[in-house]
Formats: sequence, structure tokens, C-alpha cells
Amino acid sequence: MSRFRLLDTPISGLKIVERIKRSDERGYFSRMFCSEDLRAAGWTKPIVQINQTLTFRCGAVRGMHFQVPPHAEMKLVNCIRGKVWDVAVDIRKDSPTFLKWFGVELSPENNLALIIPEGVAHGFQVLAPDSELLYFHSCAFDPSSERTLHPEEPRVSVQWPQPITELSARDRASPMLPDSFRGIVL
Repeated sequence: MSRFRLLDTPISGLKIVERIKRSDERGYFSRMFCSEDLRAAGWTKPIVQINQTLTFRCGAVRGMHFQVPPHAEMKLVNCIRGKVWDVAVDIRKDSPTFLKWFGVELSPENNLALIIPEGVAHGFQVLAPDSELLYFHSCAFDPSSERTLHPEEPRVSVQWPQPITELSARDRASPMLPDSFRGIVL
């Protein structure tokens, strides 16, 4: 019996995962990851890294981050405290949704997660103080393969729900895409 419901998005391979809670008088049980259940969403690799973030203030944005081949990665993003607007941007060469974005609110209350496929940049905006995320990665972090898509990239025009109040120095310094950018090849 699956502990997840997989919901399609307009971006190929990008899936919303609705975790099914089993509750009783003690509380609830919710499965964070199951390779067997998530195979239907395209997750076929092992988890090689798990990361956690805590972001203190509303309006802060982290991202939009991705890794290029040979270290391109899938991510399963879960909000375990607070609330975030989680955003994915398709940057895959020749994708029909190239430079399109999709956003969804993640929180412990709605019990949703997002599977980010390889070739899709990821970031989020904090909507509640002290928001905490837990990420499962299919590939280890490789600094030479990491890239950042500026969160205010005009060719993408993400509609952040709040004004951006904080960005890291690295994300703020990320250049806008050149007109010649046609995507990454996986």
C-alpha cells in the first residue's frame, strides 16, 4: 500500500508528493521517503545526501540552485517546520517548459513535498518564521558543478508571494541569464 499520492505539475518530472498520514490518539505517522513508492515519480537512484535548512525570517529566499552533469541531482524537498513557497524552474535544453516555473506551498500541516528532477533549479521563500526544510538528494554536493539561477531572473519572472527581504551574498551576486542561454544538457 502506497503512503504517497503523486500529483503532476505542468513541468515534466516535477511532482508534488502528498504524504498520507496515519493518525491515532498518540499523533501520526508519515513516511518521508520510500524508493518503491517513489519509483513511479521517476526516483530510481539511491539517496546519497540529506540536508537540512533553517531560515529565520519571512521573505527570505534561498536559491535558485542546481548542479550540472555529471553531478546533476534529483531532490525531494520537505518542510518539517514553518511554511515556504517552494519553486522549481525548468532549465533543461529543448524542454517544452524551458524557463517555466512552478510554485507550491509546503508545510507540515499540508504534508506536501516536491520532487525536483535533474535539470530543474530549486529555491524557496520563507512564509513563516523559523522555517525548516529537509532535502533528500540523489547525488552528493559537488562545488564545481553547482550553479545559481538568480531568483529575480527576468526571463523567468517568478511571482514570489512576498517581497524578497533577504538573499545570500552568493544568490544576490548571481548574474542574470545571458540571451544565449538555451539550457543545460543532461
